[in-house]
Amino acid sequence: MDLTVLLSVFTALAVAVQAVTTLCVMARLRRSLPLTSLLGQPGVSVLRPVCGVENHIEETLASSFTDAYTSYEILFCCAREDDPIVPIIRRLIAAHPQVDAQLLIGDERPSGNPKLNNLIKGWQASRYDWMLMADSNVLLPSDYIQCLLGHWTPGTGLVSSPPAGIRPDGLWAELEAAFLNTYQDRLQLFADEAEQGFAQGKILFWRRDVLDAAGGLVKLGMEMAEDIASTKAVRAQGLHVRVLTAPWSQPLGRRNLASVWDRQVRWARVRRLGFPAIFALEIVSGAVAPVLAATLLAAMGVVPGSLVILLIMVWYGLEWALAKVADWPRTPRDVAMWVLRDLLIPVLWVMGWVRSSFTWRGNVMTTDQIIGDTAGDRPK
Repeated sequence: MDLTVLLSVFTALAVAVQAVTTLCVMARLRRSLPLTSLLGQPGVSVLRPVCGVENHIEETLASSFTDAYTSYEILFCCAREDDPIVPIIRRLIAAHPQVDAQLLIGDERPSGNPKLNNLIKGWQASRYDWMLMADSNVLLPSDYIQCLLGHWTPGTGLVSSPPAGIRPDGLWAELEAAFLNTYQDRLQLFADEAEQGFAQGKILFWRRDVLDAAGGLVKLGMEMAEDIASTKAVRAQGLHVRVLTAPWSQPLGRRNLASVWDRQVRWARVRRLGFPAIFALEIVSGAVAPVLAATLLAAMGVVPGSLVILLIMVWYGLEWALAKVADWPRTPRDVAMWVLRDLLIPVLWVMGWVRSSFTWRGNVMTTDQIIGDTAGDRPK
């Protein structure tokens, strides 16, 4: 096939994918959220693994307590008594005496995944058959339990959600929001619309028998990330991962470039190890590839140069429209971070292939560790 035809088809296809995924997610976000459940009001155990003091941590942990639901318990899981988060949790528990909440401390290590190790004591101590594992930096809405139960439709094996980055403070937090919101969240929400939903470790809402049938929490450590292991475990049972209609928020606060970059490299390697065929397509998922293709077409005289400018305007105009519907950050600086993000995507793609290990909070995670210790992803 002629090079100009290939470039033209690729450019048109890339713009079509950007438009379809964006418009589909915009329509999804305009839908009302399912708050009524066919399951009634079963008891729910809320597990929140904690480690250290993060940005907005007291606010996000306080959101665990809600007056909108009555039959639930909260289990905060921490590895060490001397962790600086412990006094904050004890203060929150004391401020909500009407809620069944407790802090569990212990450092058992049945797997190579510190986050799962931290959660296991909560799993064992929990009283209910419905279990929410929510990262400490996620801000839960007041009706979060009803929302999760409302998404548990027939054929569901797990309800999950990516985080939406809000309140970024500084350029690098804005870059993190650029990766999270109109890029990663858009693709994950679209996948769910296409009945191909997959888990994100920030929010994992299980029914106990489904996870037990998959081998339990330790079994999730057989992948580099518990969310990838969760997705595979649910699909192996012929069930679906459902994704919340609208992602819950993560207040970002201030970030530095090193932490944002390390996190994106880590996630890239996790995606490559978990789903290599899908990860292989990520190199063309941003604006860089179609803009280069259109630029080559303009250089060959096939299309006018103004078409390249129009493509860029349409591409990021769609992102801005999505951010407006979702009420995500969308200032001119955020748009600049969307451009920087797309320039970094090919670099991250290469970094995802060149190595299989990464470091998270001082813990080196490798594929050898996974094989030898049924280890997992990020500690908490």
